[in-house]
Amino acid sequence: MPLNVQNREIVIPGELLADGKYLAGANTIKEGDAIYATKVGLANIEGNRITVVALAGCYIPAVGDQVIGRIVDIGLSGWQVDIDAPYPAMLPASEAADHRQEHLKQDLTRILDVGDLIIGKVLAFDRTRDPLLTIKGQGLGRITSGRVIKISPAKVPRLIGRKGSMINMIKRETGCQVIVGKNGRVLVSSRYPLREQVAVAAIYKIEREAHIEGLTDRVREMIRRMVRDASIHPG
Repeated sequence: MPLNVQNREIVIPGELLADGKYLAGANTIKEGDAIYATKVGLANIEGNRITVVALAGCYIPAVGDQVIGRIVDIGLSGWQVDIDAPYPAMLPASEAADHRQEHLKQDLTRILDVGDLIIGKVLAFDRTRDPLLTIKGQGLGRITSGRVIKISPAKVPRLIGRKGSMINMIKRETGCQVIVGKNGRVLVSSRYPLREQVAVAAIYKIEREAHIEGLTDRVREMIRRMVRDASIHPG
């Protein structure tokens, strides 16, 4: 079973990654037994599964994605939401108001207004309809505090890390709450602005250096140095 690339090697679209009994993951395509890259990125080999972590690209919604969006318009029955995708998303009033708020539907601005930020989930999306969102559910709803930053959606998997290792390290070392939208928007919140600054600096460093080995250790060292220099006490 020949493997044509090494783990974390940069690959380009059309490049043969492997030929044999391998499984094709994200950003790859399988033809017969051959697996090819479909995007520029880093080859990622886990067992017999091969994926490509894209180095660039826009956000394409998928059902179940958690996203951070901004209300940009209000209609008769819901809101239009910018989720930084090629398609405008819709949030129906029925997916924002519970039965106790039904009377508010006639004045949707009392629930969400233009400019408000939300954490939502993609309920439906296909070639025939724009993304449909909900903010019903644990952890979803209007954002009331914290700082929202933007990174490339292609770098989101690296920010999260294997089994959440990178994002959990950032939370642990900074003491911040960090919520990552699949669309590349990230909410960082803490009672202490300096901690937010450290977490934001760490996230941007990951975006810049996602393709370089040893990133987790370098990010941890940077966080600890910034915390020490600023006399911040996470926890």
